[in-house]
Amino acid sequence: MLLAAVLVPFALAVLSGLWLLWPAPLSAHAPTGTGFDQITVGGTVTATRSVPCGGPGPSSTTGSNSGTCTAITFRLTSGKDTGRSVTQTLTPDQTAVYSAGEKIVVDYSPSAPAALQYTVEDADRSFPVALLAGVFALAVVLVGRLRGLAALVALAISFLVLSFFVLPAILGGEPPLAVAVVGGGLIMLLALYLCHGFSARTSVAVLGTMASLALIGALGQTFIGLARLTGNTSDETAFVHSLFPGIQLPGLLLAGVIIGSLGVLNDVTVTQSSSVWELHAANPSLGARALYRAAIRIGRDHIASTVNTLVMAYAGAALPLMLLFSLSHRGAWQVATSEIVAEEVVRTLVGSIGLIASVPLTTALAAFVASRDVADAEDLPDVPARGRASHRRRR
Repeated sequence: MLLAAVLVPFALAVLSGLWLLWPAPLSAHAPTGTGFDQITVGGTVTATRSVPCGGPGPSSTTGSNSGTCTAITFRLTSGKDTGRSVTQTLTPDQTAVYSAGEKIVVDYSPSAPAALQYTVEDADRSFPVALLAGVFALAVVLVGRLRGLAALVALAISFLVLSFFVLPAILGGEPPLAVAVVGGGLIMLLALYLCHGFSARTSVAVLGTMASLALIGALGQTFIGLARLTGNTSDETAFVHSLFPGIQLPGLLLAGVIIGSLGVLNDVTVTQSSSVWELHAANPSLGARALYRAAIRIGRDHIASTVNTLVMAYAGAALPLMLLFSLSHRGAWQVATSEIVAEEVVRTLVGSIGLIASVPLTTALAAFVASRDVADAEDLPDVPARGRASHRRRR
């Protein structure tokens, strides 16, 4: 009954949201030549040599006339000029170092003079990144077996939802909060039920995640407004907004908070729900209050480590920014309340509050359901069938 009561109404609401918010095809725009909007082709470095800075060269990016620079020659491996060799001079302040035989990504500017149409942008990291992804997938399957394989499928589905619904809908001008709620709800339903099966414990985790996401959305909207956060704190945001002026940047910030919190919430709610069911399997005589007290102790330990992990994850991502502010002459509080830092502070604290609230909410609901003995055969995996029958007779 609980499974139907949770899954059916929520799934219908998510499907309705998908139908209402599904984005129309985005109109194509001419490449601006800025950032990730540049046209790129592949290339391979054929030779490098040291040259005086400011010297003659077919393609030069030098900014000074002194010191030693590096002349890099590369052959184009894709595009209309495949096979053409180009030489470019790199200045000493460019941190990338290239060697012969290395694959690179090359920017193509068709409107530039012929000698300056192709410039080195970056190293081609396709192989090492693909190798690491393969090692990750293998480790997940070897350790998690069928559950690990299901987790990989859920991960792929999450990326598909983000790529084909969430991002195009936001770019199309739909309310970012509504898009994030619908997209996050779809990801949550598919990921949780696919990875953990159709059972009462999974439905409890879904309910706990739903309630916590609602709290995060309400808190996020409140404090983004109170703190007067615009969401326009990076070159990337400004560039996207210039191409798609209909995007609501504060709403985009809130959508990021919700999507970013979803994965950690799933972890916490599933852990708490599973803890309650395992405690119930070990001692079926425990009532709802005893189950709650035992499981909440596990939840407190989980929260103590997870909140710190969440804060450290944001701090690690913003480490260069933190280094920049540590060199400034502003006070610590002034730095913390500047928009570019306050945005991360609000994101972290709102997500952490939702995370904290998910523990007692999910634990209380799981204790209530498990103590009523509504678990199906899958919910008591370590107790033999005859043992489960005897548990019910004793109750």
